[in-house]
Amino acid sequence: MSELSNQMQARLDKLEKLKSLGVNPYPYRYEKTHSINEIKEKQETLIQDETEIKLCGRLLAFRRQGKTAFCNLKDGMDKIQLYVSQKIVGEDPYAIFKCLDLGDYIGVQGVVFMTRTGELSVNVKSFEVLCKAIRPLPVPKEKIVDGEKVIYDQFKNVEQRYRQRHVDLVMNENVAEIFRKRALITKTIRNYLENNGFLEVETPTLQSIYGGASAKPFETHHNALDMKLYLRISNELYLKRCIVGGLDRVYEIVKDFRNEGIDRTHNPEFTQVEYYQAYADYNDMMKHFENIYFEASMAVNGTTKITYQGVDLDLTPPWQRLTMKEAIKTYAGFDIDEKSDDEIVALLKSKGVEMEGNYVRGLAIAEVFETYCEDHLIQPVFITDHPVETTPLCKMHRKEAGIVERFEPYINGWEVGNAYSELNDPVLQRKFLQDQVDRGRGGEEETHPMDEDFIQALEYGMPPTGGTGLGIDRMVMLLTDQSSIRDVILFPLMRDV
Repeated sequence: MSELSNQMQARLDKLEKLKSLGVNPYPYRYEKTHSINEIKEKQETLIQDETEIKLCGRLLAFRRQGKTAFCNLKDGMDKIQLYVSQKIVGEDPYAIFKCLDLGDYIGVQGVVFMTRTGELSVNVKSFEVLCKAIRPLPVPKEKIVDGEKVIYDQFKNVEQRYRQRHVDLVMNENVAEIFRKRALITKTIRNYLENNGFLEVETPTLQSIYGGASAKPFETHHNALDMKLYLRISNELYLKRCIVGGLDRVYEIVKDFRNEGIDRTHNPEFTQVEYYQAYADYNDMMKHFENIYFEASMAVNGTTKITYQGVDLDLTPPWQRLTMKEAIKTYAGFDIDEKSDDEIVALLKSKGVEMEGNYVRGLAIAEVFETYCEDHLIQPVFITDHPVETTPLCKMHRKEAGIVERFEPYINGWEVGNAYSELNDPVLQRKFLQDQVDRGRGGEEETHPMDEDFIQALEYGMPPTGGTGLGIDRMVMLLTDQSSIRDVILFPLMRDV
């Protein structure tokens, strides 16, 4: 048998022994009086008054010495030392205690005291087994090197951590803190929007026509209705229907799904918030966007000046505004309007970029921007006024032909959102969507489908509207200094092994 099999068998034997001693290793509940954090906050009073407390958690360390034992109990993010003595708990209960292992859950009753070495501890008077763990947790090893404690053989393999996040959360304390901060970020976004009059709504995940972005969808099939359905790539078109219906400020925090590659900043299943405001435009959306980042950074870091992977970033509003053409002139060193189509193709080919489908000048200009400029956009900046061909859902620019009132915010060279002055002309919307269909026939893989129901909704009338999508995963990466999107998704998609 392998070492793991031997360890599991030993635990199974202890499980049977517990049952033979009349112990239910899996009881239904435990009534605690204090968390470890509360004990630490009130330790002076608890020690002075010799208050009897009840707490519970997972055993993470043992130091047995004959008829006594010291062990560590973990409750959430906190740990406390337990002192267990056969003399205090009794001979029969101590026999039960000797059946416990690292990873088991117990509830204990006792009094708080301070050891001679100054460590806050609980003198256990009684205990209850709450869960017998059959599979052992990884055990970090320690050794002293030049007088310093060095911990090695920890649960640090990245692939293993993503596949076994439950173990990762137990063994690596910083991981749980990342997801606590993620929850706080999401809460802060929700509070900001609610405080600004936005109503949270829910829209379909399964859609008969996918839309709201240019992306390849996941397909599925509904058996009862015998129809093809898609997992949403965006909730934009449904939120606009809400605006048509008179819900003037709406938002939704959703999981979206795009059948695309996986890398450090992309996951096929990702979280974003989309918010839409009637009687507003993309200028209003910029203010909301930078304010949301401001509030979230203050909530988790207490400052808007953060460091991401060694790079100092300042998220303080207002952020820089730069048109796409200005960005190209600044970072690529030429005026894109002075370049012929052949010159643009040559510029892209020199960087190894080939356009799919038929050549479209506006898309090529956007590709030049991404290829030549994105890596330079480290500090927060709104890249505004994109070529009309980049989206079929955006209003034409009010002053300049051939471009639309769209912005993408960039931080650390990443696009972290997308926003429009929303197109509300149903005749023009139909034309733009038909152009997308025709481009798809020309070989482009990611084009927007025709959506007659959405156009019909616009025909009832939608007021001027500003809309935004903000990627929450990348936001969490930036605000918690994590290098991979998988580090901020509890259970990222992994290849089968």
